[in-house]
Amino acid sequence: MDKFESIRAFTQVVNAGGFAAAAREMELSRSQVNKLVIALENELGVQLLHRSTRVVTPTESGLAFHERCVEILASLEEAERSITQLQAEPRGRLRVNAPMTFGTMHLAPALADFLVQYPDLQVQLTLNDRFVDPIEEGFDVTVRIAKPQEVASLIVHPLTPAPRVLCAAPSYLEANGTPTYPDELRHHSCLHYGQLAVESQWTLIGAEGEQTISVTGVLCSNNGEVLRDAAVRGLGITILPTFVVEPELQQGTLQRVLPSYHPPELSISVIYPVNRHLSTKVRLLVHFLQEHFGDRSN
Repeated sequence: MDKFESIRAFTQVVNAGGFAAAAREMELSRSQVNKLVIALENELGVQLLHRSTRVVTPTESGLAFHERCVEILASLEEAERSITQLQAEPRGRLRVNAPMTFGTMHLAPALADFLVQYPDLQVQLTLNDRFVDPIEEGFDVTVRIAKPQEVASLIVHPLTPAPRVLCAAPSYLEANGTPTYPDELRHHSCLHYGQLAVESQWTLIGAEGEQTISVTGVLCSNNGEVLRDAAVRGLGITILPTFVVEPELQQGTLQRVLPSYHPPELSISVIYPVNRHLSTKVRLLVHFLQEHFGDRSN
């Protein structure tokens, strides 16, 4: 017995309300459809349909089985469609979201290379520094920089760690002194990431373990480039990912502060809704980003 063909026949009979209509839909004879359903009932050892001269209705067991069959056939159809799409050139639009600084400095050039490889795709890149719900806002792929986490409705693929450092301009340190212990940060201008507040909490990890210090400063922002530029101008000490400040550290316009201490590490991840996992264009972009960023150490 071809079980899948029997399942299709049974499902079609229930959907169409009879054998004749199901036979027309399947382009089979009525007797062939009837034999497929009988073979399925014999295989399961249960009656699936109430048969009469005018109407065919599912039994209680048949109704429950029909619901599962619909799910199975839908999953099979989706899998077949996915395999077929793999053989075709990907096309269509991808809505991508990412943080502003990482997006302008690193993601945008990578996406340009991606589009050279797949010229029939179009990318709509939205950059902002607020928390985005990709399901609610309809993004296919979101790049997020945060502590590693799992979300039931999202698939998360880590790309690379995002270590952060404390840094300040030499001119600020010459004028205000260089802190040697985390607690001394309370007496410095600390440029922190986030919303305006009287004070912010910085967590640092060192040989003594984890310490949390309340800090204040003349500027806060939810954008890393703003904080970096302010630090370069000598406005205070800041904590930023190395991918934001590495050129300034190499040039000497910023220098590390408290090098024996570091903030909790963040991770750069690409995330997308569970219902996008069979999308060829999403899989291609995720694989490309993994290849592009996956071997980076910062």
